[in-house]
Amino acid sequence: MNGRYQSGGAQLSYLETGAGGPVVFLHPTPLDQDYWRPLVAELGGRPDVASFRAVVPDLRGHGQSELGGSLPVGSFERVPDAPVLTMSQLAADILTLLDVLGIAEAVFVGCSIGGYVMLELWRQAPHRIRGLAFICSKPQPDAEPALIKRAANIAIARESGVSALFDGMANLLIGENSRRTRPEIVAECRARMTLGPEAFIAVQAGLATRPDSISTVATIQRPLLAIAGGEDTAIAPDDMEAFRSAPGGCQFHRIADAGHFAAFEQPQKVAELLGDWFKRFQY
Repeated sequence: MNGRYQSGGAQLSYLETGAGGPVVFLHPTPLDQDYWRPLVAELGGRPDVASFRAVVPDLRGHGQSELGGSLPVGSFERVPDAPVLTMSQLAADILTLLDVLGIAEAVFVGCSIGGYVMLELWRQAPHRIRGLAFICSKPQPDAEPALIKRAANIAIARESGVSALFDGMANLLIGENSRRTRPEIVAECRARMTLGPEAFIAVQAGLATRPDSISTVATIQRPLLAIAGGEDTAIAPDDMEAFRSAPGGCQFHRIADAGHFAAFEQPQKVAELLGDWFKRFQY
């Protein structure tokens, strides 16, 4: 079922399928909710995974969700006039969705920016969280090279739009093995990059200004799952090792032949790991 809801002055979109314990899937940027389609289908077809209620939103500004107006400006010092889509706003949107759907608590699965939103959710509303699965995400903030790159990308988006940027991302972020064995996956991924220039700029500024979450990980008293991609050019698997410090415990896995979009590239392998982890929640 596709649905829409209001949050913070924007009309936002989500997909809901299945029945059982709720699992909220938060996609990476600049993709949309369709990123999770292969994984959710794979999980649903596994006899060892109990039925679950999949809630798959389009993050603000992505897919069918509006960006909204009145975003804050000025916190990204390198581009002080850029609007900033904060992790706090994205987390607030997800909490509103839980309220709309009558979900008191859920398991969360996030890739890249989706993982950053989950860390903010833990800061804002830990009582709404049963467990957190991080796929190709990390608790560290942007280092200097990443900040320089985000400012450059904003300049390109303002000057030339986002088409060429997304062409490059589709090739760079898909792992080498997937590009070689399934070359069509690059075009499939690129087709889901529908973010407009204004939203792209706001997201880049939001990513650049996200907080350092290393200390947050040290407070997480819920089960964690961390899945790294051995061919991920955006998130180093070594950075994801930081999730091991969570006092609630962390299962750590590395898929050697997966890139940044691991769940889209390798849905069977990710489903096997995620399905086994779900069992602790009786899913």
